[in-house]
Amino acid sequence: MADEGMWLFNDLPRQQLKSKYGFEPTAEWARHVMLACVRFNSGGSASFVSSTGLVLTNHHVGSDTLQKLSTPENNYLRDGFYAATREAELKTPDLELNQLVSIDDVTGRVQAAVKDGLSPADAFAARRAVMSQIEKESLDATGLRSDVVTLFGGAKYHLYRYKKYTDVRLVWAPETAAAFFGGDADNFEYPRYCLDVCLFRVYENDEPAQIEHFLKWSETGAGDGELVFVSGNPGRTSRIYTVAALKHLRDKHFPARLDFLRRLEVMLSQYSLEGPEQERRARDDLFSVQNARKAYYGMLAGLQDPDIMGAKQAAEEELLAQVKTDENLQDKQDAWQRIEAAQAARAKLMKRHELLESGMAFRSRLFRIARALVRMAEEDQKPDADRLSEFNEAGRESLLQQLYSTAPVYEDLEIATLADSLSSLAEQLGGDHPLVRRVLAGRSPQQRATQLVTGTRLADVSARRELAESGAEAITASRDPMLRLARLVDKPARNVRKKWEEEVVEAERQAYAAIADVLVATQGTDTYPDATFTLRLAYGTVAGYEENGRPVPPWTTMGGAFGHEQAHESKEPWQLPASWHEHKGDVDLTTPLNFVCTADIIGGNSGSPVINRDAELVGVIFDGNIQSLTSDYIYSDTVARAVSVHASAVKEALRSIHGAGKLADELGK
Repeated sequence: MADEGMWLFNDLPRQQLKSKYGFEPTAEWARHVMLACVRFNSGGSASFVSSTGLVLTNHHVGSDTLQKLSTPENNYLRDGFYAATREAELKTPDLELNQLVSIDDVTGRVQAAVKDGLSPADAFAARRAVMSQIEKESLDATGLRSDVVTLFGGAKYHLYRYKKYTDVRLVWAPETAAAFFGGDADNFEYPRYCLDVCLFRVYENDEPAQIEHFLKWSETGAGDGELVFVSGNPGRTSRIYTVAALKHLRDKHFPARLDFLRRLEVMLSQYSLEGPEQERRARDDLFSVQNARKAYYGMLAGLQDPDIMGAKQAAEEELLAQVKTDENLQDKQDAWQRIEAAQAARAKLMKRHELLESGMAFRSRLFRIARALVRMAEEDQKPDADRLSEFNEAGRESLLQQLYSTAPVYEDLEIATLADSLSSLAEQLGGDHPLVRRVLAGRSPQQRATQLVTGTRLADVSARRELAESGAEAITASRDPMLRLARLVDKPARNVRKKWEEEVVEAERQAYAAIADVLVATQGTDTYPDATFTLRLAYGTVAGYEENGRPVPPWTTMGGAFGHEQAHESKEPWQLPASWHEHKGDVDLTTPLNFVCTADIIGGNSGSPVINRDAELVGVIFDGNIQSLTSDYIYSDTVARAVSVHASAVKEALRSIHGAGKLADELGK
């Protein structure tokens, strides 16, 4: 009866909610909530909170855009921003918001295209072709972004259609010192005192979009023990994973990822020490790395806990025992062995895949642009169904928006990150490896990175556009050093990607589809699939918990933020912005600031609205506590909690600290 589940909007747990909480969401309620939510293409969730296109999300979800809009003269990420008029709202360079408008089950068509007996390579190609075809047909028929989403490990496929908003403008953001009060030290901890929110507005035809489905604003917020819902886009969970797959995460994937993050954190920290402008340029990247590093530590700690792994092992053995005694399921019992074999393939390919295809060896925005140009030119010569998935027609507009982004490129930061990643490539493969020698071209990583970054024209948007429109011949003939590097590593990167997709992705997809069939046969259909960065509904109650023998209350207050600052002697990162101190006398210090609930969330839920039974906004998810980091593979509501900014704090801060009463009055209307 725990509040577990990241539920599909076309398959909500109505009976469970009715029996436990006396609430049954209607079809109209669910559709309204679905249409009131949006997804950020930069990662994260959000919601419409006015009829005039206001969008509420986290400050840290918007930080990528705040960084891109900032200049040496105007550091919006650090100092905040408020547009007192519509004319002052800042147009973002490459932000895309997706509003889910429909879901269709296309499982039968996808599965029919993958005939029995196909090799993994042929099965993957057939599946990719039919999924691309479905997406293209949907795009042509509706004009909407169309994505076929794999669910239950491959047992189901749903077509998600999205309305896109690409004219998105910044309206308000608080200072980082308020949004991320307590810094990395308090990250994933509770109690918290963060105003981790910001507001954007979507436009259509150069006018604020008229939004029918937006969230009303709760005047009181949620009370202790009250039922609440979280509607957002959880990134990824691994709850269907077998013990063999979890052991791979524990022993190979997480340690390797942590090594990468620790190295990158040191490099960005060193770069930031070179001066205030360098600190500004690296701020968002450094935050992302630190946040990921701490999250991975928490997930790894969970998998190193013998109680958690013991519980997963016992559950798997019990399920296998049922499979062996049920003649209708015995043909699926080799699925676990197939997953284990896929982990061996994953371990063998992991290093080269991460370095070459995932781009860890070429950490540079300019390199990513070069690779996109090189691959787009080649993929455009193929039928749509045969292309790499990110280059099909259904996603073309989104691809070009990113390719032609006007966000600034900082030459010194590009050199620093590329040099460090090239050095890592040499360390991982060895300095005498043939590919390393070709990539470095007789230079040190620092020298090569400098040559590549200073020699390329790809920082110029018009140059990118000219190359993209000129086609494959022009790109092949170009002497641009970054394009030449992208061409040099493209073949080995494609080779390892092909092996990865066939020997790991497709092998796991088929095996997990069989395991999903077993779970349905033994446990019923009243369940939910692992997260896929698509819209889900979670539910829970506002509830405190006990930690180390002491009670932890469900919420904190704005006055408590001043107390937290004083308890840390106002030292970094426990320094509230000057605006808070200047207006302390204007603030109702009893206003709730943050609160916790038992809703089932994961990374990607950041910015998700928290709503009550009446679909009124009561808060915004911005974090989980440290005990929630095992939610990737197991849910618990004993002490694990989702952490939110309280709706009351948003309006109080706007009115009493930022002088934005007019904006506060617009919320929920």
